[in-house]
Amino acid sequence: MGSEGPKAITIHVTGFKKFLGVSENPTEKIANNLKSYVEKRGGLPCGLSLGSCTVLEAAGEGAKSHLYQVLESNVAVVSGDKNSNETVVWLHLGVNSGATKFAIERQAVNEAHFRCPDQLGWQPQRLPIVVEDGSILKAKETSCSTESIFNSLKNRGFDVVQSDDAGRFVCNYVYYHSLRFAEQKGHKSLFVHVPLFSKIDEDTQMQFVVSLLEAIAATC
Repeated sequence: MGSEGPKAITIHVTGFKKFLGVSENPTEKIANNLKSYVEKRGGLPCGLSLGSCTVLEAAGEGAKSHLYQVLESNVAVVSGDKNSNETVVWLHLGVNSGATKFAIERQAVNEAHFRCPDQLGWQPQRLPIVVEDGSILKAKETSCSTESIFNSLKNRGFDVVQSDDAGRFVCNYVYYHSLRFAEQKGHKSLFVHVPLFSKIDEDTQMQFVVSLLEAIAATC
């Protein structure tokens, strides 16, 4: 029964608030405006839904409980329904202020090593993000088909690269937790870094994120 009919794909999106050195985070604006932008464009392809769009504090340990509240709040709908055809994807957007291209992050590493304090004043140095996972060298890879997503976006004319290093700051911290959560729940998780709007303008970035949603859905 559950295998009949088209697969439904719901993608939940998160961005971040400002942090030291980045007074206006483009991902905050993208996350806040994405639903209305999609509606103005006439919606998404059949079977693809935009779920929650949340802006997270640019912080690690102090904001972890809120991150898990966000992740858990979108589980109840499909949990318990073993016949559900729905695929749940978490798309996390973060800014790399020195970048000039979009970067699809293939993995996160179990290490928190913050170059500056986060927005709640935490600055860990070479600490494991999840102690029970062991070494700070441990990495978790996304189950999303990054190669296919990359090729799709490249073919649409976007300046995009693939990356194996999401840093050791808040972006990597959130991604590691999300990948771990996704493994446990049978979801998918992907992190993508975007440049500042001064490097790639806002409208192009909005177009990119919609194309990214479509590219992710095409590989699920």
